[in-house]
Amino acid sequence: MELVLKEVATRKDMHEFVFLPEKIHKGHDNWLPPIYHDEFNFFDIRKNPSFNYCDSLLLLVKKDGKTVGRIMGLIHHKHNTLFNLKNTRFGYLECYEDTEVFQALIQAVEDWGREKGMDTLIGPYGFSDKDVQGFQISGYDEEPVIDSACNFPYMVGYMERAGFTKEADCICSRYDLNSPLPEIYSLILQRVTTRDKFEFLEFTSRKQLKPYIIPVFETVNDAFRHIYGFVPMDDKEMKAMAKQYMPVIDPRFVKVITFEKKVIGFIIGLPSLTKGIQKAKGRLFPFGFFHVMKAMRNATKLDLMLGAIRPEYQKNGLDLFLSVSIIETAKKLDFTVMDTHLVLEENNPMKAEISRFGAKEIKRFRIYRKALQTVTEK
Repeated sequence: MELVLKEVATRKDMHEFVFLPEKIHKGHDNWLPPIYHDEFNFFDIRKNPSFNYCDSLLLLVKKDGKTVGRIMGLIHHKHNTLFNLKNTRFGYLECYEDTEVFQALIQAVEDWGREKGMDTLIGPYGFSDKDVQGFQISGYDEEPVIDSACNFPYMVGYMERAGFTKEADCICSRYDLNSPLPEIYSLILQRVTTRDKFEFLEFTSRKQLKPYIIPVFETVNDAFRHIYGFVPMDDKEMKAMAKQYMPVIDPRFVKVITFEKKVIGFIIGLPSLTKGIQKAKGRLFPFGFFHVMKAMRNATKLDLMLGAIRPEYQKNGLDLFLSVSIIETAKKLDFTVMDTHLVLEENNPMKAEISRFGAKEIKRFRIYRKALQTVTEK
């Protein structure tokens, strides 16, 4: 049966692109649908400011008239220029268990990148490290978490047989909140919190928290500038992120440190949304939002989503303060476990901190790379 590749060009095409994974993962218990309202905004060139500095390609593939796969290609000019790279990215790759379909999608993005003068293909990767990245390569039995891959194992085999090799791994770890903290942590916390120059902020309402959201993202820009794949957010992107996540942020799990009224560090946790999103099937309206909020209220697992300290304030024990403070809040509210979001394998300071708390790796995600051969090399 002939494969037909089609670029997404109409509203109907976009609808197929967004909802195809739901069909592929039918019956897959450990698949987490996206929030579809956010998903349509993400792929909308008019609403997602990241498209302003990227070339993009959205493709569907049909087999015998049925849509059986999709892929997104990106050339991130801002990142390539910043790091002197010629990378093409692919992401949001989904297909049924069909080698021919997989190969057609990958080959299309390879050819597209090569035609635009690129020399390497990496992925899965989106606009930034805040998007879904990598294919899951272990921990398939673990509950999925928002903004992480939920692929079938066959996708990993396809990547390896197509000549891709490891670019980077990201790790998720779990901390048992019933584990006692070492006594020395209390002494370190006492030393840190008695320093007059730092102010340690906690919140009980989104109204209290709102003025700090943009400064938090500015802290991310400063702290993550050397992290793999990171590109600083501009004002539009920060406002878009704030608008997207404010409705589900629980202020009790946001801790902020300021110095002379400037945010220098923070940590954000989120009661697990997984069961609520699964029950809502990714649809917030008309009633899905209630499923999500109910799941948050009943959650006993905290997902550690994001944290950062500005470089000049690191190695002052502030990271320990943030970690312990969010753990203590979670314990008081009867949470039993805390899972980290994706942490780069090469992020040794973060890995060391996670290890100090006795957290164990539960999942691993891999970003792949492949050199793009020129026509004469083929």
